[in-house]
Amino acid sequence: MSGGVDSSATAALLLEQGYDVIGITLKLWPQDCVNRAEDKCCGPQAVTDARAVCHQLAIPYYLVDESADFQKHVIQYFADEYKAGRTPNPCVMCNQNLKFGRLIDRADQLGAQFIATGHFARVEKSADGSRYLLKRGRDLRKDQSYFLFSLRQDQLARVMFPLGEKTKRDTREVARHCQLKTADKEESMEICFVPDNNYGDFLQSANLVQKHRGEIVDLHGHVLGQHDGIEFYTIGQRKGLGITTAKPVYVVELDVENNRVIIGDDGALDRDEFIADRCNWHPFAQLAGPIEVTAKIRYNHPGTPATLTPLENNSVRVKLHTPQRAITPGQAAVFYQDELVVGGGWIGR
Repeated sequence: MSGGVDSSATAALLLEQGYDVIGITLKLWPQDCVNRAEDKCCGPQAVTDARAVCHQLAIPYYLVDESADFQKHVIQYFADEYKAGRTPNPCVMCNQNLKFGRLIDRADQLGAQFIATGHFARVEKSADGSRYLLKRGRDLRKDQSYFLFSLRQDQLARVMFPLGEKTKRDTREVARHCQLKTADKEESMEICFVPDNNYGDFLQSANLVQKHRGEIVDLHGHVLGQHDGIEFYTIGQRKGLGITTAKPVYVVELDVENNRVIIGDDGALDRDEFIADRCNWHPFAQLAGPIEVTAKIRYNHPGTPATLTPLENNSVRVKLHTPQRAITPGQAAVFYQDELVVGGGWIGR
């Protein structure tokens, strides 16, 4: 329970459906994050709200400290990816390792059969009953299946998403009907442990990266300026480059080996092919041959037709039918067929 309306409504719905419900909040924030995250899902106010909802619903509530694993699997990963010239997706890793990893361990300790969250997504069994399938939430504007693509079959077998068939409006109505204090609580769309959505300041203040000078060059290798570290840049970035050019330029590549930020014009951002590594599949264990999908290259991407071709080591070649802008190494590429999540992987360099 994050202290927000979605998880609060989830608990209320499960009670109405006759389940025995236990509320759990994972304390994920490092101690130095408390003051920075007062109103976030990892902050003290969230705990207060979650506890109040559980008291109102008359269900047990536990606050469980998982900050060490969060530091290891999310925050350190976050920093390491930027150091490697990639742009991380901490929400996917948090879901994979904490919300659907450690939380299942806690469920086992409490004798609980399932875990439930307020994600807008759905889990169903395949027609032959052999696989658990992940599908988009009915409310496509709030669909969160993108962030769940990496969940394994054993995790999906233990998961319930009571909001999967509902809209955000439905969810708030459930909370209002139950007179829950979170019914009209605003959503936080930022990374929970990064204040003001300024990841560069966070990386420095947490002593996860140090400034180190390097060159900003164009596509021909001409030096145009200096940077303080590739960690502070991402593909497609235009603002904050600290150089003056005759026309708009963007970060098109991060050269880790030579500590260079490479810039180019708008057209240099377009790509129609990339490799996705460490793929996870839902309708099948491995991709046997080429298939047609709709590929989302970031969460707010609308999706585009693509052909997947399997490669060695659980990787795929993704051939986009139409070139897309700013395909970013380190981000998740998630593949759909209509409402079904076929699978996904991590965009390589």
